[in-house]
Amino acid sequence: MSPTICELFRTRRPPLLSFEFFPPRDEQGLEALKTAAAQLRAAQPDFVTVTYGAGGSTRERTFEICALLRDMGFGPVMPHLTCVGSTRNELEDLTDEVHRRGYRNVMALRGDPPKGESEFRAVADGLAHASDLVALAAKRHPDFCLGVAGYPETHPEAESADADIAWLKRKTEAGAGFVTTQLFFDNAVYFSFLRRCRNAGILLPILPGLLPAVSLKQAQRMTVRCKASLPPALAAGMEAAGGEGGAAEEVGIAWAARQIDELLREGAPGIHLYVLNRSNAALTPALVDCFARYRSGL
Repeated sequence: MSPTICELFRTRRPPLLSFEFFPPRDEQGLEALKTAAAQLRAAQPDFVTVTYGAGGSTRERTFEICALLRDMGFGPVMPHLTCVGSTRNELEDLTDEVHRRGYRNVMALRGDPPKGESEFRAVADGLAHASDLVALAAKRHPDFCLGVAGYPETHPEAESADADIAWLKRKTEAGAGFVTTQLFFDNAVYFSFLRRCRNAGILLPILPGLLPAVSLKQAQRMTVRCKASLPPALAAGMEAAGGEGGAAEEVGIAWAARQIDELLREGAPGIHLYVLNRSNAALTPALVDCFARYRSGL
């Protein structure tokens, strides 16, 4: 049995590296994921996560991709689990299924509203908050290590930044073991978020989530989708480099490398990369060398 991620945070001195994958929609996407994952093994991530579709759209696919990554030698592998479209009894069964399949790490999320809907609504006898899911999973399987999401630029549905921190604290008090942040391109928002969490008594590891931008359109699309900000300097640099293609990608990768260097230098417990089932950005020399320096203690 692989160690839990909570144990890795407690026992590993070098910062952790993790990647996030998503279940592909078709066989072509599956083959692309297999190729990318095989290449990403070279980066020796400490763990990987696999996202989970709303309303059961990719539940079994999530398990399939988790099994594939585990068979390829990744470990620990961490499936996501959300409240969307499931009753309490169904979520109890799902946590039992995750446990039966040998996974001891779960990313517990409320989940986004189904496509076409603007507001989250729990199903009858379902769970309305991630904190409820954390409490359910922790009670049912105390040996789970439960990750939860944090929002450096505040969850878009939160009444205020303080209210958002209060909701995060509920998740940690319900049994969460660590926090992974939504993506951000400005380290200042992470450091501010970290201070506010610590001031609120949230003392768990807070793992920064980063997206190495490979094009201006991608960065714009993801920031709109995730309600994050795009620094003018990054946007201007990528635009000056043509917006897409090799030159723009170099600008985005260099930006991510500077983010990683500063975050780790200031004591972040690791880096979580949203690789979008691709290996090119994560395996550029700038990022590989940056992380290697910290793993070697330099």
